[in-house]
Amino acid sequence: MFAALACYSAGVWGAFFAEYLKPVHVVLFWLGFLCDLAGTELMRRLAGGLHWNLHAATGVAALGLMLGHALWASRVLIRRDLPRLRTFSRLSVTVWAIWLVPFITGLMLGARRSH
Repeated sequence: MFAALACYSAGVWGAFFAEYLKPVHVVLFWLGFLCDLAGTELMRRLAGGLHWNLHAATGVAALGLMLGHALWASRVLIRRDLPRLRTFSRLSVTVWAIWLVPFITGLMLGARRSH
């Protein structure tokens, strides 16, 4: 999950500070998504299945948002949509902030279980 945080954050904030969506940012979005997907599957297996609660619901929603975000970023980049290449980071920061909710709740749940 920390690899997902590192990749996704680097992509989002890299695009934000560059003020322009670049191929490296899109690659980082995809890497973040894939790391999150792999981490989610590992956590699901460790937990003995998917247990629906606020963390699981926000986690599934965040994965969907990350996938949609990476797909849209890829489309904008492939089409060389100049206006969106410049404004894409606004969406990215919003999706990143939403993604942090299940990440942080997961950390809190993990810390609580370890005590």
